[in-house]
Amino acid sequence: MKLYNTLTHQIEEFVPQNPDEVKIYTCGPTVYSYAHIGNFTSYTYWDLLIRVLRLNGYQEKRILNITDVGHLTSDADDGEDKMEKGARREGKTVWEVAQMYMDDFLENFHNLGLIEPAAICRATDFIEADKRLVEALDKAGYLYDTTDGLYFDTSKFPKYAEFARLDLENLRAGARVEFSDEKRNASDFVVWKWIRDGEDHAMQWEYRGRMGYPGWHLECSTIIHEQLGEPIDIHCGGVDHIPVHHTNEIAQSEGAFGKQMSKFWLHNNFITIDGQKISKSLGNVYYFSDLAEKGYSPMDYKMWLYQGHYQAERDFSFEQLAAAHARLMNYRNFAALRWQEIEKSDFAAERDEIMECLNSNLNSAGAFAVLDGVAKSGLAPSNEFLKFVDDAFGLEIGKTTPDISDELKQKIFERSAAKESKEYATADQLRDEILEQGIELLDSADGVKWALRIKNRVC
Repeated sequence: MKLYNTLTHQIEEFVPQNPDEVKIYTCGPTVYSYAHIGNFTSYTYWDLLIRVLRLNGYQEKRILNITDVGHLTSDADDGEDKMEKGARREGKTVWEVAQMYMDDFLENFHNLGLIEPAAICRATDFIEADKRLVEALDKAGYLYDTTDGLYFDTSKFPKYAEFARLDLENLRAGARVEFSDEKRNASDFVVWKWIRDGEDHAMQWEYRGRMGYPGWHLECSTIIHEQLGEPIDIHCGGVDHIPVHHTNEIAQSEGAFGKQMSKFWLHNNFITIDGQKISKSLGNVYYFSDLAEKGYSPMDYKMWLYQGHYQAERDFSFEQLAAAHARLMNYRNFAALRWQEIEKSDFAAERDEIMECLNSNLNSAGAFAVLDGVAKSGLAPSNEFLKFVDDAFGLEIGKTTPDISDELKQKIFERSAAKESKEYATADQLRDEILEQGIELLDSADGVKWALRIKNRVC
């Protein structure tokens, strides 16, 4: 199994430290608003990673965090806490907002058929552990105090710029942190924020005799240390995390514990909509409820995502989603062949080809090209092959393609008999009755087959 490692900027063979407990951490959502379809890109692609690991005989221990404090509206360690912003918008407490949006996130997570992590960790459950990590960093000499908070001095961590290949010499003042007499370097970042006089912050904890709250980057280092221990095997996230969030995580964790944070780093690219960045101001933000209104399921969206590669930027449109839906329905019709009197196959050679694609840096698009050929073979899949496909992609191709009822089978038999007797009007009437129940009849030299009808979709 080979994966692209952001740490080394090359595709490498993945060898876990312990095949029975592959340690994986995936950056989770900040629960201050509803997650749109673009937000689920990461979680869907990393579900594919988990599935491919399992198919290779590995067992994972995966942690997903939930950010419910400390994520400011700017990466420059200024601006409003996003949770406070959400609470003001909703007229609720920050705790109520966090619970509401976390519940919505998890509902969509499960509707996508994504595998449950070993643990889902809320940042606010790790405040005391955050403080211990801050103490370790301070003891190691990485921190300095300001009226704004405790900051990490990146000049004392020589490899700070390596991960994201940052040009610290030319990093413009204010690009990362607004300079003041107290802040030493443009790349320095806060690990613990102080509540200053006159500030109103709903979430705050006492530390060193003052009230404050953890910086956004701190929670991931803390949760990884507490739940998995260093080094982990794989750390996942979006490409936007590379230059700031993940770079800061590495500095914190390796500065505090003196160990490599993660052996592999995987990053997915963004999706755009009609060629533009997803933005509420542009009116191109879509939620799964919007997809449902147009007749599409979360599985249709997952199918669309997997038709491309996790490292490629994808452009979403409803026309493309319609094509993905049609492809998924073709796969389900292929699965339906197992209920019919057609020769069945394990497709052993094709299964090996699919695994070869998936083991080549999660090449799901290549795997689907193989599956397309299988679906056109005219052979029916064995239950074992369908289980493999469902295990690999989580698209529920076999699971959601049951046999048709005995009543429908009887109608199909009657329709065939009517055609044979040249009672074409009766045959047409029976065909239409069967079609009304979502089943399309396909006449061929081998006899009649039935398929799930691909309905016209609203684009």
